[in-house]
Amino acid sequence: MALTNAISPATPAPLGQTRRATILGSTGSIGVNALDLIAASDGRYTVTALTANSNVALLAEQAHRHQPDFVAVADPNAYGDLKTALGGTGVQIAAGADAICEAASLSSDVVIAGIVGTAGLSPTLEAVRRGATVGLANKECLVSAGDLFIHEVKQHGATLLPVDSEHNAIFQVFDFEHPERVEKIILTASGGPFRDMSRASMMSVTPAEAVAHPNWSMGAKISVDSATMMNKGLELIEAFHLFPVETDQIEIVVHPQSVIHSMVAYVDGSVLAQMGSPDMRIPIGYALSWPDRMGTPAPRLDLAALGNLSFETPDFDRFPALRIARQALDCGGVAPTYLNAANEVAVKAFLDGRVRFLDIAHIVDTVLGQSQNETPVDLDDVMRHDANAREMAEGVVDAL
Repeated sequence: MALTNAISPATPAPLGQTRRATILGSTGSIGVNALDLIAASDGRYTVTALTANSNVALLAEQAHRHQPDFVAVADPNAYGDLKTALGGTGVQIAAGADAICEAASLSSDVVIAGIVGTAGLSPTLEAVRRGATVGLANKECLVSAGDLFIHEVKQHGATLLPVDSEHNAIFQVFDFEHPERVEKIILTASGGPFRDMSRASMMSVTPAEAVAHPNWSMGAKISVDSATMMNKGLELIEAFHLFPVETDQIEIVVHPQSVIHSMVAYVDGSVLAQMGSPDMRIPIGYALSWPDRMGTPAPRLDLAALGNLSFETPDFDRFPALRIARQALDCGGVAPTYLNAANEVAVKAFLDGRVRFLDIAHIVDTVLGQSQNETPVDLDDVMRHDANAREMAEGVVDAL
């Protein structure tokens, strides 16, 4: 059974006091939205640190606006431009992977972990190891290194707050004090842009069609994951690590309107759902303000205008990524690491025009079938398997 220390006695300062926030990945969509909420909070937040990969222009603009103590850019070649852009501000500047980890180690009330990919593993763990309250928007921490990551959370008394809308929804309605009362958790999926498309028609879809999500505004990679429904497979693995449930207690249901973000079913037949507009500012705001709530400019639900909410059983034949992800979860060990790495390679190959849409699941399935039956012992071990999976996936791509 997966266990989490998601609720910790070390809660951040209440909203009546000023909170200090660190944003890892501040130039991405999660970071930009988090800073917009902070800017609108009437001085209830100060910014301790901001980090970015290489977008110096936006990072410098954010630093001028929010006056953090520390700013770091992952690309060492961008250090000179960042230093010039922030000259005379008094902001401490650094560059490189170690600098991103240093930003995460600085004392703050809440850390929003929004760095995409395996690059987010080390800095997020750095925040966890100082017992921080972490708003987690990085999938790789739980998909690629779930057991290790949750062990660190428990060992260091960190507080883990999921920022993904689905897991955030479950977090809000899950009875952590009495998990035995939970019958199952239900992850909702929009179904993506190809929900009603035949498998034969999917053979010819283009990257432009795949990134055109009907409800959410997301980056290209996440949008393609939604189109293949691999995003829900990855969220299945995340949910197992976040909540004290068994694998067979996690269900996926297609909900095209994306209004109910997920549900928890209890043993008495009750089903508790968290609802809201499909707007990431809601779960980000919840993570920033927990255990309180902050106002957000997200559109309010008009249930009468919606008219109806519909639900469907996922089609595992048209969307095999769901089956493949559950297989990886059942295998455990490094299997989810291989799943995630192979999917990243396959999605990039599709976006680059090297493979077809339906090849994505085939590539991942092939790599997963060749994965090693091992349990990673540390983060270096995870990264070794991640690199191996990427090399294998590139080989499959080249062979197609």
